[in-house]
Amino acid sequence: MQSQSQSRGRRRPQYGPRRPKHNVPVNIAETDTGFTAYVYCVGFAKENVHVTLTDRHIYISGTRTPSDANPDFLLQEYPIKSFERWFELSERVDRTAITARFEDGVLVIDAPKTEAAQGMEREVPIA
Repeated sequence: MQSQSQSRGRRRPQYGPRRPKHNVPVNIAETDTGFTAYVYCVGFAKENVHVTLTDRHIYISGTRTPSDANPDFLLQEYPIKSFERWFELSERVDRTAITARFEDGVLVIDAPKTEAAQGMEREVPIA
């Protein structure tokens, strides 16, 4: 997966507004067998978070309705009502095997590598 900042200058997906409404923090890890993205979605219900795959991108969005019971804050650093993130998928990702789950306010997306990409390591003889 590549982040939005890593794919600048490339054509962006045809969905969503020109700029994301708000961004939520995302951590992406790579292992020998795949990629795992951790999307910080605290305060968002699982039913209101969506993951959409296209040919080359993964699109993550969420919405929430803040309760009106909140007082008038002196400082409010958590005003997020919605978010949108997208990432370009690597050619090494098996798009048919991508899964997502919600764990304690964090959306975890597993994107396994193709078998060919997993077996790419080999020693090169030196002549």
